[in-house]
Amino acid sequence: MSDGAETAGSRPADAPPPRPRVRVTAPRAGAAASTRPIGLVGTEAPTSDIRGVYVRSLIRSQLRLGVVMAVGFVVATALFVLAIAVAPELDETFVAGVPLSWLLLGIGVYPLTITVGGLYVRAAARNEARYRSLTEDE
Repeated sequence: MSDGAETAGSRPADAPPPRPRVRVTAPRAGAAASTRPIGLVGTEAPTSDIRGVYVRSLIRSQLRLGVVMAVGFVVATALFVLAIAVAPELDETFVAGVPLSWLLLGIGVYPLTITVGGLYVRAAARNEARYRSLTEDE
């Protein structure tokens, strides 16, 4: 082309040379792993020991909350099942051809699950808000 327009394979004379192609592959099986410590990218290390105490406290409180909620959910579900087992007349009552006890187990556990999940999220957010209020005061 005589008007100076570039074609698909050409580049201007003042353009830098293209970078060489690099092939990225997965590490070989059995290759030695890097012993270099992996740091958190984009975060800074705790500047004081008190910050580490706060973080460990937050982790413990979140773990305790998770365990309490899980145990509470299991106990509530077991009580729900026990209540249905104690009332055998629910097996004799049918709704749309399905025993009422089955419907209660199949449908009744979902509100319990949603309630426990909602309570967990609220309590976890409260724990994190307390942590943030402690770290912002430093």
